[in-house]
Amino acid sequence: MPGVHKNPTISFRISDYERQEIEAKIKASGMMKKDYFIRSCIYNHVCVVGKKETVYVLVKELQKMQQNLYQLHEQILSENIPMTSSEIQELQLDYEYMLKAILWMLEGARYLWEGKNTAGKDGDNCGGSESRT
Repeated sequence: MPGVHKNPTISFRISDYERQEIEAKIKASGMMKKDYFIRSCIYNHVCVVGKKETVYVLVKELQKMQQNLYQLHEQILSENIPMTSSEIQELQLDYEYMLKAILWMLEGARYLWEGKNTAGKDGDNCGGSESRT
């Protein structure tokens, strides 16, 4: 039957700030949104692996951010800024959320370059692809 789901849906309301931060972490994790929420709720943390596909997405995002910042810099220098201050603030928040999510993911993978298991101290992430209990 159309419109009938076998499993129940869970929904909740969050602030715009919370939504943007969650969306950035989901993008940085490389997981599907559903998997991210399930792991976060069940295991109280999300493990992220720095696999090639995930890293490429983050590198592209950082390159896009860098290009936009260069363009904005040139516009500021030429005193020809087509963006309003509220648009600049929104861009700043978007970049802040994405950078925080990338740092969160890298913190979980720190053990890769430090040579010892320091990941998962805060319980937010652990640098692996599966949740560890």
